[in-house]
Parts: sequence; C-alpha cells; structure tokens
Amino acid sequence: MIDPITIEVIGSALSSIVEEMGEALIRASYSTNIKERRDCSTALFDLDGRTLCQAEHIPMHLGSFLDLIPHIMKRHPMSEMRPGDVFCGNDAYEGGGTHLPDIVLAEPVFVDGVMIAWAVNLAHHADFADRGHAHIYQEGLRIPPIRLYRAGVLQEDVQALILLNCQVPRERLSDLRAQMAANRLGVQRLAGLCAKYGRETVLRAAAALQDYAERKMRAGIGAVPDGVYRFADRYDCPEVDGELDLSCAITVQGDQMHLQFEAPPQVRAGLNMTMTALLSTVYYAVKTIVDPTILPNAGLARPLTVSAPAGSIVNCSHPAAVNGRLSLCQRVVDLIFGALAQAVPEQVTAAPNGACFSITFAGHQPGDNALWVYLETIGGGSGARFNKDGLDGVHVHMTNTSNLPVEALELEYPLTLMRYELVDGSGGAGQYRGGMAIRRVYRADHDCHVRVDGARMLSAPWGLAGGLAGGMASIAASVPLNRGSGMLRRGDTIEVVTAGSGGYGPPAARDPHAAARDFAEGRISQATLRDVYRI
Repeated sequence: MIDPITIEVIGSALSSIVEEMGEALIRASYSTNIKERRDCSTALFDLDGRTLCQAEHIPMHLGSFLDLIPHIMKRHPMSEMRPGDVFCGNDAYEGGGTHLPDIVLAEPVFVDGVMIAWAVNLAHHADFADRGHAHIYQEGLRIPPIRLYRAGVLQEDVQALILLNCQVPRERLSDLRAQMAANRLGVQRLAGLCAKYGRETVLRAAAALQDYAERKMRAGIGAVPDGVYRFADRYDCPEVDGELDLSCAITVQGDQMHLQFEAPPQVRAGLNMTMTALLSTVYYAVKTIVDPTILPNAGLARPLTVSAPAGSIVNCSHPAAVNGRLSLCQRVVDLIFGALAQAVPEQVTAAPNGACFSITFAGHQPGDNALWVYLETIGGGSGARFNKDGLDGVHVHMTNTSNLPVEALELEYPLTLMRYELVDGSGGAGQYRGGMAIRRVYRADHDCHVRVDGARMLSAPWGLAGGLAGGMASIAASVPLNRGSGMLRRGDTIEVVTAGSGGYGPPAARDPHAAARDFAEGRISQATLRDVYRI
C-alpha cells in the first residue's frame, strides 16, 4: 500500500516529465508548425498501452496514441525489444493514428534491464500538401509501426524512405530529431524517478492514479441526472455539397455514461474520423463537462462506452480519407455539449466556432526554387458561459494550437498578411455574449497552391438559454477555388473568416451599458445594438 502523499508526488513528477518533453520538442524543432504553433503532444504509457499521463497540448492527439502501443506489440514481440529502440508510425488503420501528418515516435523505457513503460510523442509534420482526399492512399506516406532506431542505432534506410516521400525533407529530418530528443529526455526522467522511489513504487503509484481518475470520472457522471439526452446538428465543409446530419444520444445511468452517435456513411473526402479519433473526442468533451480536474490518464475512460455505425463518417473503415478529421471532431464536441446542456446547463458553453479552419500553401521559394509548405489553423469565437462572455479569437476544444505570428509567417514564406483582426459583431448576443471570430487575409508574393478547409459556413454556432447564434464563417479568394483548392498567382489574395460563437442567456437581460460598451469596442454590430438591445 502506497501512502497518498507519495502517490501525489509521483503523479506530479509524471506530469512534469511529459510537460518537459513537450517543451524540449517545441524548442528543438525546426518547422513553424511546431516551434511557433506548438502542434505536438507528449505522453507516457504503461506496457499495455494505457495512458499514464499526457501533457496539456492537443486533445485530438490522444487519438493517435490510443492504439499505437497495441499495434507495435502486434508486430514486434516485447522479448525482442532493447533499450534505444524507437518505433515510428502514423497510419490511421495499421498504426493507431488518426491522420498521416501526425507522426508518432515511441521508445520503450527500461529500468534495471526490465521494460516498464513507453515514452511517446507526436508532431504534426506539415508536409503532405497539394494532394487529393478521395481515399487514404492519396493523402501521404502510410507508416505502420516500424523501428526507426534499433538499440540506439538509426536505421538509415527507413529514414531515407520516409524523407523521400516528403516535400520538405529538411524540415522533416530536423523535426524527427527533435522528437527523438524529447523521447530520450522522457526515458531519462522516468528512469531517474524510478531510481529515486523504486521501480515498483512508481508503477503502483501510476496504477493508483488511474484508479483515482476513474473514481473522479464516476463521481462527476454521478452528479449528472439520470436520463437520455439527445442533440442533433449539421456539418458542412468545402469538400462536400450541402450539409451532413449528425446526432448523439447520451444515456446517463448512475456513474456510467453511454454515447451513441448517428451519422451518414463515410465519404470520398478527407473529413472522416476513425474510432480512435471519436474516442479521444468523447473523453475530452465529457471530462471537460463533468470535471475538468480529472487526471489525463486511461482511468477516466473506464466509465464511458461509445458506439457509432461502422463505415460512417464518425467511425470510418479503410480506405476512407481522414486528413481533415479534426474539423468534424469539433462538431462531435458540439453534439456532446448540446446534449448535456439539457442536464447540466451551467457546466456547458454555447456553441463555439465549431470547426478547425485550416489553410495550407505550397510552392517553390523564389531564388533557389526549393519546395515550401505552410500550414496554419485559425481560431474563432469561444462560446459564452452561464456567467461569462465567450473568448475572442481562440482555438477551442480538440485543437489547442496557436495562430502563427505575422512576423514568423512573412519571414519564412513568400506570403504577406494583409489583414488580421477580430470580426465585429460575430459573437452571438445574450446576457453573456459569444466570442468573436477572426479574419485573416493573405496575399501571395509568389505563385503557390492553396487549400482551405473549414465549417460553419452554412449553419451558425447556436446559443444557449435564449442566447443568439454567432456569426457564420466564409472563404473568399480573388481566384476561383474548387472545393477549397486553387492556384494563387503573385498578387492574388484569399480571405478566411472563421465563425463566431453563441451567446448565453436572453439578450434583454444584458446590462445596456455593457451592450453599448461592446458596440464601442466592436464586439457587437450596430444592428444588434438597435434590434436586440433597443438602444
């Protein structure tokens, strides 16, 4: 039996290890997508692939971690593993991933010659651009779990195969080396923790922390009234015509929760979700609502069960394309929030921007003609809460990256950012208003290909408790786009306006002085001031 103080100390140490791994990865990386936008995650896993601790980076990345270790163990017997082995993978069907740009490195941790855990990290390699998305074979290089290092020795032929399939191999090589450094740091720190407290003590504490997360999750679910809560919403994106109908039924019974999703069949477009992507979305959303303080380990998943039709867009089957799955994951969060708002309205926000607006440019650098690829995801409004306004211009829910600073963008790429601003009046009116959207206007300073993905262009983020809907998103370019893709010549521009978010509570309940101040600061429009607040 371990005393609670020791468990707490070891738990804090595990959290510190994964956070330090993450900072090492960001500081050592080369690409703007990681060093500036922090599009990466780190974690520790036990021998069976259960999460011991995940850094507070990108919730979506848990989906690429969930099945990774079982896939490794299926291909590589534990008896053949040695200190210094490193496994690399990204495939959504044979590698435990959720889309191909997220490359995961996993290194076993040995203490006194005994394998006890895994150090794992993921980096989004913004490389596979200007591709089709009818099926996964078009989306990039598929990597099943393979050895990148064997007993500390780089397998140069494997690395050469990976880099040959990348458009910007220098970036990939440098980012892979940063991932290696992060894992090596994790291995050293966990071994040092075992040296201080003893291997068995650390492992027993890790198991106790999973049990604690389970108890916290059960207690949080137990505070939700029993019942069946249903919600439906619609999803749109440039890759498909019209809107797709989605729904969720959440059954709460005692300290357990079951989530049943209904969705259309998978489509020949890159928006489909694998089951691991769905699970990571559910775990995040439920944790956020019932108790955000629950430790991010495998124990929190034990009281939850999830089902969705096989071969649907939320539980796709091979060879469905999955590159843009994150935007659909955001709508799944909206479904869960909308359903549980009926049970615990003060624990749920109104709908946020409900998308992961991403824009990718690819071309040749003027001068040396080298290939370049630039990816960015753009935030929007965050939903109003029962006692606070929503946040303006932020990433929400399953994505937690940063907008790339203008200086970094224009320094490294032949692009100029003409406008970067919050969108007046895009936050839904209410007693507490929704957060505002973002507008970014890019000018191509050299010929390049562009692709933009997003959602909430045909439906608005909904409000709660009488709050009004937020503003919808839009895409406008000076050249024709085909399902969000096109060629920009020098001087051409493209404008992305993300969605705002819903308000909370009836607008009439808002202090008119606060409404007037919102208008003066550009947070609400003159029409809203006149028609809603009667000012």
